[in-house]
Parts: sequence; C-alpha cells; structure tokens
Amino acid sequence: MTTTARKSIFYIDLLRCIAAFAVVAIHVLGPFREMLGQIPDWEWLAASGINSITRWAVPVFMMISGALLLSDQRPFDCHHYLTRRLSKVAIPFIGWSIIYAFVMGFVDGNWQSDITWQALEQSPNEPAWYHLWFFYDFIPLYFVIPLLIPLLKVINPERFKLILVAWALLITMHWLHVETFLRQNLLMYTGYLLLGWYLFNRDNRDDLKWWLTAGCTMLCFNFFGTWYLSLEQGEYSSFFMGYKTLNTATIGGMLFVLAQTYGERIQGKLRLLISVISKYSLGIYLLHPLLLIPIRDIDNGFYAAFGSNWFAIPVLTIIVLLVSLVLTMALARLPFINKLVP
Repeated sequence: MTTTARKSIFYIDLLRCIAAFAVVAIHVLGPFREMLGQIPDWEWLAASGINSITRWAVPVFMMISGALLLSDQRPFDCHHYLTRRLSKVAIPFIGWSIIYAFVMGFVDGNWQSDITWQALEQSPNEPAWYHLWFFYDFIPLYFVIPLLIPLLKVINPERFKLILVAWALLITMHWLHVETFLRQNLLMYTGYLLLGWYLFNRDNRDDLKWWLTAGCTMLCFNFFGTWYLSLEQGEYSSFFMGYKTLNTATIGGMLFVLAQTYGERIQGKLRLLISVISKYSLGIYLLHPLLLIPIRDIDNGFYAAFGSNWFAIPVLTIIVLLVSLVLTMALARLPFINKLVP
C-alpha cells in the first residue's frame, strides 16, 4: 500500500491487488466467523474457510513495503522521508480516524457527539474502526526502515539468512504462546520487511517448488486445522489466524515468489485492472469498511440474497472492491481530499 517514486513493477502491483482483495474478503465474512452453531455448519465453514486462506493479506503489504523501501539506493534525506513518504501514511491515518470516529457517533439514525469524542480521545491507543489497527503497527516501521538500509548494504548474505531463521523462530514462539520479552509487534513485523527485501533482491525461481510445498501445506493447516479446532472447542478458533505466525509468513513468502515468477504472464485488460487496483489500494483499504456498514448487518439480507455464503462472500467482495476503487479514484481527483487516498 506504500507509494514510491520507482518505476512500477508489475508483480508488486499483482501482490497489492490480491492483498487488497483478501483484506476486503476478510471484512466481508467477518459477521459469520463467530457464528459456529448459530448457522448451518456448511455456511459457517464458508466464512471460516475463506478467512483461513486469506490471512496473509496484511503481511504481504508489509513485505511489499520492505521490498521497495529497503531497496532504495538514493541518499537518505530525513526531511524528504518525513514529509513525502511518512506523511502519505500518517495523513490518511489521522484523517480517516476522524471520519470513522464521526461515523461511530451515529446510533439509530442520530449522531451522538459524546461517542465521537470518546473515540477520538481513545484513538492514540485504540483504532476508531476495526481496520485502522494496521497503522498502529505499520507507521512505527517507517522509523525502522532508514536504520535497516545501511545494514542491509553491507551484511553478508549468509548472516542475513540467519536473521530470517531467528525471526522464524520468534514468530513460531509467538504462535505457540511461548513467553519472551522479544515478542513485540515492532520486532515481529520488521521481519516481514526483511523477508520482502530478501525475496525482492534475488532470483527465487529455483526455490519455487519448496515455497509452493510449504505454502500450500500451511494453507491446508489453516483451513482444516481451523475447522477441526473450532468443532472440538465448540467455538471459532483463531489459532491459525495470526499475522505474526510462521504459517502466515510462509504463505506470504509463497505468494511473493509465485507473483515474481509468473506475474509477467498476465497481459491485456486484466493487467491494466490489476495495476489500477494496486495504485489505489491504500484508498480501497481505508474506504471499503464504510460500504460494509449496511452489508455486515445480517438482517439487511445482502448475504441471504445469494442463497449461500459460498457465493455471497466472494461476490460481495468483488462488488465492494470495485465500488471502493471507483470512489477512491473519484476522491483522488479532488484537491486536499486526495491526500486521504494517496
């Protein structure tokens, strides 16, 4: 979701596009995740299953940022970095926090200012809307990136592999709830920056079969493991759903290498659409929950209109994604407002 001045790289555009689709899907299916036993198991499995195979979305966005920003060869200019790069994330975050705090104030058709003010007062620690959590972990990474760039220019490749192995061990410990003072979000998410940089700056075609094997294995673990654990516990299990876990990192790496290997085969109008969605992916991420407010109210019947969640979730995801794209493109043409959808 980070915009850079470098020439567009299509497989990066492809990764942004599929990550944007996955994020929207996760939020479309949201109301049904916790409804095991309240709806038919087959309908619950649609939501749980799609959720389990799309949890790589945010980590892929972070890998893209690491791939591009850590590979920047230009001399570092602190003023330019803060005013041009960091501001493209910070300004939308602040602006949309205010917008969603205002939206939160609407209860039963009436706006209650005290709810909005409470959301704003809590916003330094709590996101005003569920999807804005991303910025609380992502913005601090912008202060890590300039410190990593000179290190990555001189580090021995074999020593760097050791860093990735150490990171894999840490996220495995986090996944299994092994207590350690090193289990902090900043450290965990920095690993995605490094993984993105590592894969971006090497030819991974010879390793594709290993990434496919590992990634597809983890996708199966996610799908069937979540299904099994949820039925055993009698409620939705999020064990396989973490962003800071080895399974998610492995799937993200697999998708990165797949896009890198085969992305250029996509041509024509589909390639153009993917590039457009990539360009406006941050705006799509920020805006689409507004469209989901009426949809996620199950009583409104949007899901029921399709007869089954297996159809409703993918179709609604596509519709919401495309409408969000059109609205983002329109907002991007407006002075001042365009800073909210860079």
